[in-house]
Amino acid sequence: MSAVASPLLPVYPPTTVTFVEGDGARLVDDTGREYLDFCAGIAVVALGHRHPAPLAAAAEQLGKLWHASNLFGTEPQRELAARLSERFGGAQSFFCNSGAEAVEAAVKYARKATRKTGIVALEGSFHGRTTGALAATGQPAKRAPFEPLLPATFVPPNDVAALEAAIVGDTALVILEPVMGEGGVVPLDAEFVAAAFGGDALVCLDEIQTGVGRTGTFFCFEQLGVRPHLVTMAKGLANGLPVGALLVADEAAGAFAPGDHGSTFGGNPVACAAGCAVVDQVDDALLASVDRVGNRLLQSLGTLGRARGRGLLLGLELDRPVPVQELLEAGLVVSTATPNVLRLTPPLTVTDAEADEALAIIREVLA
Repeated sequence: MSAVASPLLPVYPPTTVTFVEGDGARLVDDTGREYLDFCAGIAVVALGHRHPAPLAAAAEQLGKLWHASNLFGTEPQRELAARLSERFGGAQSFFCNSGAEAVEAAVKYARKATRKTGIVALEGSFHGRTTGALAATGQPAKRAPFEPLLPATFVPPNDVAALEAAIVGDTALVILEPVMGEGGVVPLDAEFVAAAFGGDALVCLDEIQTGVGRTGTFFCFEQLGVRPHLVTMAKGLANGLPVGALLVADEAAGAFAPGDHGSTFGGNPVACAAGCAVVDQVDDALLASVDRVGNRLLQSLGTLGRARGRGLLLGLELDRPVPVQELLEAGLVVSTATPNVLRLTPPLTVTDAEADEALAIIREVLA
């Protein structure tokens, strides 16, 4: 056997910084340098690093019970499901560990509920890297090495005619991100989303990135005037602990029976306890702040390029590749949506002063 450089499989780009501590919207690396975090673990650390509410909830639960399996009930899982149902307006939850798993559950649920197999999704969409989620991901470069996948049809975002034509008799699932994250931070029009409900297929809004207040309402679909059959969630739900969820609207319930699906670690008590604390913190005051700071950032970014997004899920389209490394060296942590779209997903608790600091760094680096 040949020697290898690292014990990790090389599925991620090489890293240049190792973070060892975080607090609010700040990260500290192993040399002691501090950074402003406008990535938040790719929209995961919703309330900021070491937020006291989920930290206390998780610590308390760690002292009680870590795992029992889904052969038995646990209080945190039931409490989180009740909170999400209340926010949704009546839904049942299946808990898993990631967004990709939530999408896998949605695909299976739709296929069983409709007895059909087709998937309609968007060009440029991203729903995960497991085989079912990848089948619904409209990025050929990610799909090609693993084909053949489940049958899927991809249409351009915000093209109503193309969407209506794609939903045919064999369509089981239409899956849409209200704001396409990996596809360039592209918000979907309300008219386009409404057109997905014209047939017998189940409509899933993938709120893995947009949910839990990221766009200024708890669910982004609240801004679009629709009520989806299914919603997938993950990322910000437990402020960094691994949890995902498929929500099934009460009126679409009944397709799954015991044994149809499962997850050994899904609904872990510690993750669900943190999730309950996060949901409780995403109140009207925080949502108003997300909307206000997000609009302020959007307007300022618009002076630097083509800016778009909702709330604190923002993109800045440049005429060149995003200088991620240069921004990192200047003390700002960001991610990209496409090679030339800078994506900003700071903690929802970000302050005006931190927003101004980030903008100053972006202006300096882009200049």
